[in-house]
Amino acid sequence: MPERKPAPQPPAAAWVGMRTLLHKEVLRFWKVAFQTVAAPVLTAMLYLLIFGHVLEDRVVVFEGVGYTRFLVPGLVMMSVLQNAFANTSSSLIQSKITGNLVFLLVTPLSRWSWFTAYVGAAAARALSVGAGVLAVTAVFGLPTLTNPAWALAFAMLGAGMLGALGLIAGLWAEKFDQMAAFQNFIIMPMTFLSGVFYSVKSLPPFWQAASHLNPFFYMVDGFRYGFFGQSDVSPWLSLAVVGGSCVGISALALRLLASGYKLRH
Repeated sequence: MPERKPAPQPPAAAWVGMRTLLHKEVLRFWKVAFQTVAAPVLTAMLYLLIFGHVLEDRVVVFEGVGYTRFLVPGLVMMSVLQNAFANTSSSLIQSKITGNLVFLLVTPLSRWSWFTAYVGAAAARALSVGAGVLAVTAVFGLPTLTNPAWALAFAMLGAGMLGALGLIAGLWAEKFDQMAAFQNFIIMPMTFLSGVFYSVKSLPPFWQAASHLNPFFYMVDGFRYGFFGQSDVSPWLSLAVVGGSCVGISALALRLLASGYKLRH
């Protein structure tokens, strides 16, 4: 006789399962908030103090915008991206190595429940860190949002995209050094070469063209537009690139979850 497929999970039960997993993932980083939230805020502030002090009177990027003010949105977005990736990737690789992932595999949670819970928790951590950096810079009277809707849109898309990318990395990696390689050789270079500390217009033509192939550049540039109403490229182009990248990476993550890639063996 052909194998019977399990009956679909009722919507109410699916919602409870997803909400429970989301709650667990949020608690995972919030119980060590001093490490997962406060430490990244401190790191961003050190970047701001050092680079701002050294380059404030030497670098002019946008007209009427000092270098320290220019730097703040880039540091906020860098913190959002790095922490969104770190949350999902570290959670999955720890669960795989310690062996407790089996407790999730025996549940009837759908791929959408897994995806929503993990990426939702990553976005919560990322936005908490970003809000912390903004709150500290506000004490010094640094930049205000002129277009908050744009800034919020790019922050949420960036957090979602890097949360999904962290999910892919966590599924792929089988040990901590593989995860470290992914972060050090892909995420870190793409973040630092995205215009966090400079305008790409100041680069030679070749490196300007190379920067425009980096989707992280469009996240940072679009987010900065929300602060100053100025950017290196059109915010609509940035929104299209970031939105398309987010959809593509999310679709890949969902496909891997549905296939049980490196989970069911």
